[in-house]
Amino acid sequence: MNSSNFSLTPESLPKHVAIIMDGNGRWAKKRALNRIRGHREGTESVRDIVQVSREVGVKVLTLYAFSTENWKRPSMEVAALMKLLKNFLKSELSEMMENSICLNAIGDIKKLPYDVLDVLSEVMDATRQNQGMILNLALSYGSRHELVRAARRIANQVKEGQLEPDEITEELLSSNLYTHNMPDPDVLIRTSGEMRVSNFLLWQIAYSEIFVTKTLWPDFRREEFIQILSDYQKRERRFGLTGA
Repeated sequence: MNSSNFSLTPESLPKHVAIIMDGNGRWAKKRALNRIRGHREGTESVRDIVQVSREVGVKVLTLYAFSTENWKRPSMEVAALMKLLKNFLKSELSEMMENSICLNAIGDIKKLPYDVLDVLSEVMDATRQNQGMILNLALSYGSRHELVRAARRIANQVKEGQLEPDEITEELLSSNLYTHNMPDPDVLIRTSGEMRVSNFLLWQIAYSEIFVTKTLWPDFRREEFIQILSDYQKRERRFGLTGA
């Protein structure tokens, strides 16, 4: 990937960007195409945003790829999404290695089909030592499930006498989340104009700067992404405090 000057200030770039990729189905419907075509076109946006994130210096990019609720979609659509995911992982491995991108998955990935899970595990293992950027794919992910999982892990520690209830802190809960070794998202982007967070990183986005664009995900490309990063750099982050 070639480094470019996007008029961004490196020291004030977000360390972690999270994106709710929404609008593939509506993009296809507007063009009288089937939903799978929308999902396929959406993978091109994924490639573009991963590339520009690496170029400008974002350290962690988390993409909401498949939610726990998505399992309720028609079986043919789910099967097509799993095939797209598998093909994407295979096709992008060389690019990830070339650009030192570490692939990580967050979510209840044991529910993924065996063949998809095998490829996912292979790519994560192959890229584990890469240090240029972490690419998180949220797969079979739901934030409420993640919080329940963390609560159960902490409860077991209390039950086994390893932890006192008054030792439970925000930091302890954070350390039991899928993102325990990463900074919380500085930026949350949602495409398609919907004004909701859809059970995504509910704990982690407590102080994230939120950007909602009406652009459907297959049409969301680097120019708009860079504009959002530029707008982020103009915001004053207060974390509950008063402004300067």
